[in-house]
Amino acid sequence: MIEHLTPTVVFKCLADETRARITLLVAREGELCVCELTCALDEIQPKVSRHLAQLRSCGLLADRRQGQWVYYRLHPHLPDWVHQVLQTVLGANKNWLAPDSQRLEAMRNRPDRTAVCG
Repeated sequence: MIEHLTPTVVFKCLADETRARITLLVAREGELCVCELTCALDEIQPKVSRHLAQLRSCGLLADRRQGQWVYYRLHPHLPDWVHQVLQTVLGANKNWLAPDSQRLEAMRNRPDRTAVCG
């Protein structure tokens, strides 16, 4: 699945603002659940879930289920160049992502990964 990750595939997948924001938040945080992403993006769950499905199908994200939660992370087999691009974009666009980051940090009742995954 990862073999098809050409620059064209990656950039087409990230060309949508919501998918770019999701991917950068996940890259920054390491792992986020749907509820955290809906809060951070201030979007409805069906829209976030639709974009997450697209990010999974293009190979950028992977998910894992833990009880009632579904967690998303960067696909573990992403090529190094994709990680480098994401880190460069993330580092150069902190202001663009700041409102999402602030909403995420202010979120109450975030899932406790140590309790959930322990």
